[in-house]
Amino acid sequence: MFKIMLIEDDVTLFQEIKERLLQWSYDVYGVRDFGKVAQEFTEINPHLVLIDIQLPKFDGFHWCRMIRSHSNVPIIFLSSRDHPTDMVMSMQLGADDFVQKPFHFEVLIAKIQATLRRVYNYGAEQAELRAWRGAAVEYVRNIVTNEEGSVELTKNEMFILKMLIERKNQIVSREELMKSLWDNEQFVSDNTLTVNVNRLRKKLEPLGLAPFIETKVGQGYMATEEAGSL
Repeated sequence: MFKIMLIEDDVTLFQEIKERLLQWSYDVYGVRDFGKVAQEFTEINPHLVLIDIQLPKFDGFHWCRMIRSHSNVPIIFLSSRDHPTDMVMSMQLGADDFVQKPFHFEVLIAKIQATLRRVYNYGAEQAELRAWRGAAVEYVRNIVTNEEGSVELTKNEMFILKMLIERKNQIVSREELMKSLWDNEQFVSDNTLTVNVNRLRKKLEPLGLAPFIETKVGQGYMATEEAGSL
């Protein structure tokens, strides 16, 4: 049974979401002290975090940053704020998705299911290691290593890289990436994928690999490989 940590200070909304998630057989945990969210996260050790932006004491961005400093657990923001910078900020901080309030519960559960399926099952039937541009890409551990060093990716970043290097030197469309990442791209801003790809490139910069994730304007992205490489 998956454990979901719901960081929401609206008691009525918290109870509504909790009751609906319980119907889907998820364990749901709330927050006792909004000043100690990171500590309670460690105690709960959830499989997924749902977090509002506007919270008492510190906002959701603060806690997302704290969680990301030591965990790659998937994070989905829930927010009534509709400014595009909020979504961009959440993705830059390492969130996996963003759901705008008010929302249909069917949309939320679809995003939760897609995220859990991707994070905990996506590599089950795939080889755990791939070589790309002289680097070792470890799907399960979310680590990329070459002679320049090693970097750890988030689940979404690794998922994007995996899709690209499994089809080296071929364009993978933005629509295909978005549908694979979030199940139904109609609920996702096109900018969300751009932010995730830009984060991936930034992570790969110290290894000298960022230039080999190419943008094909109006089409999608491509991971390039030297001719003759496996």
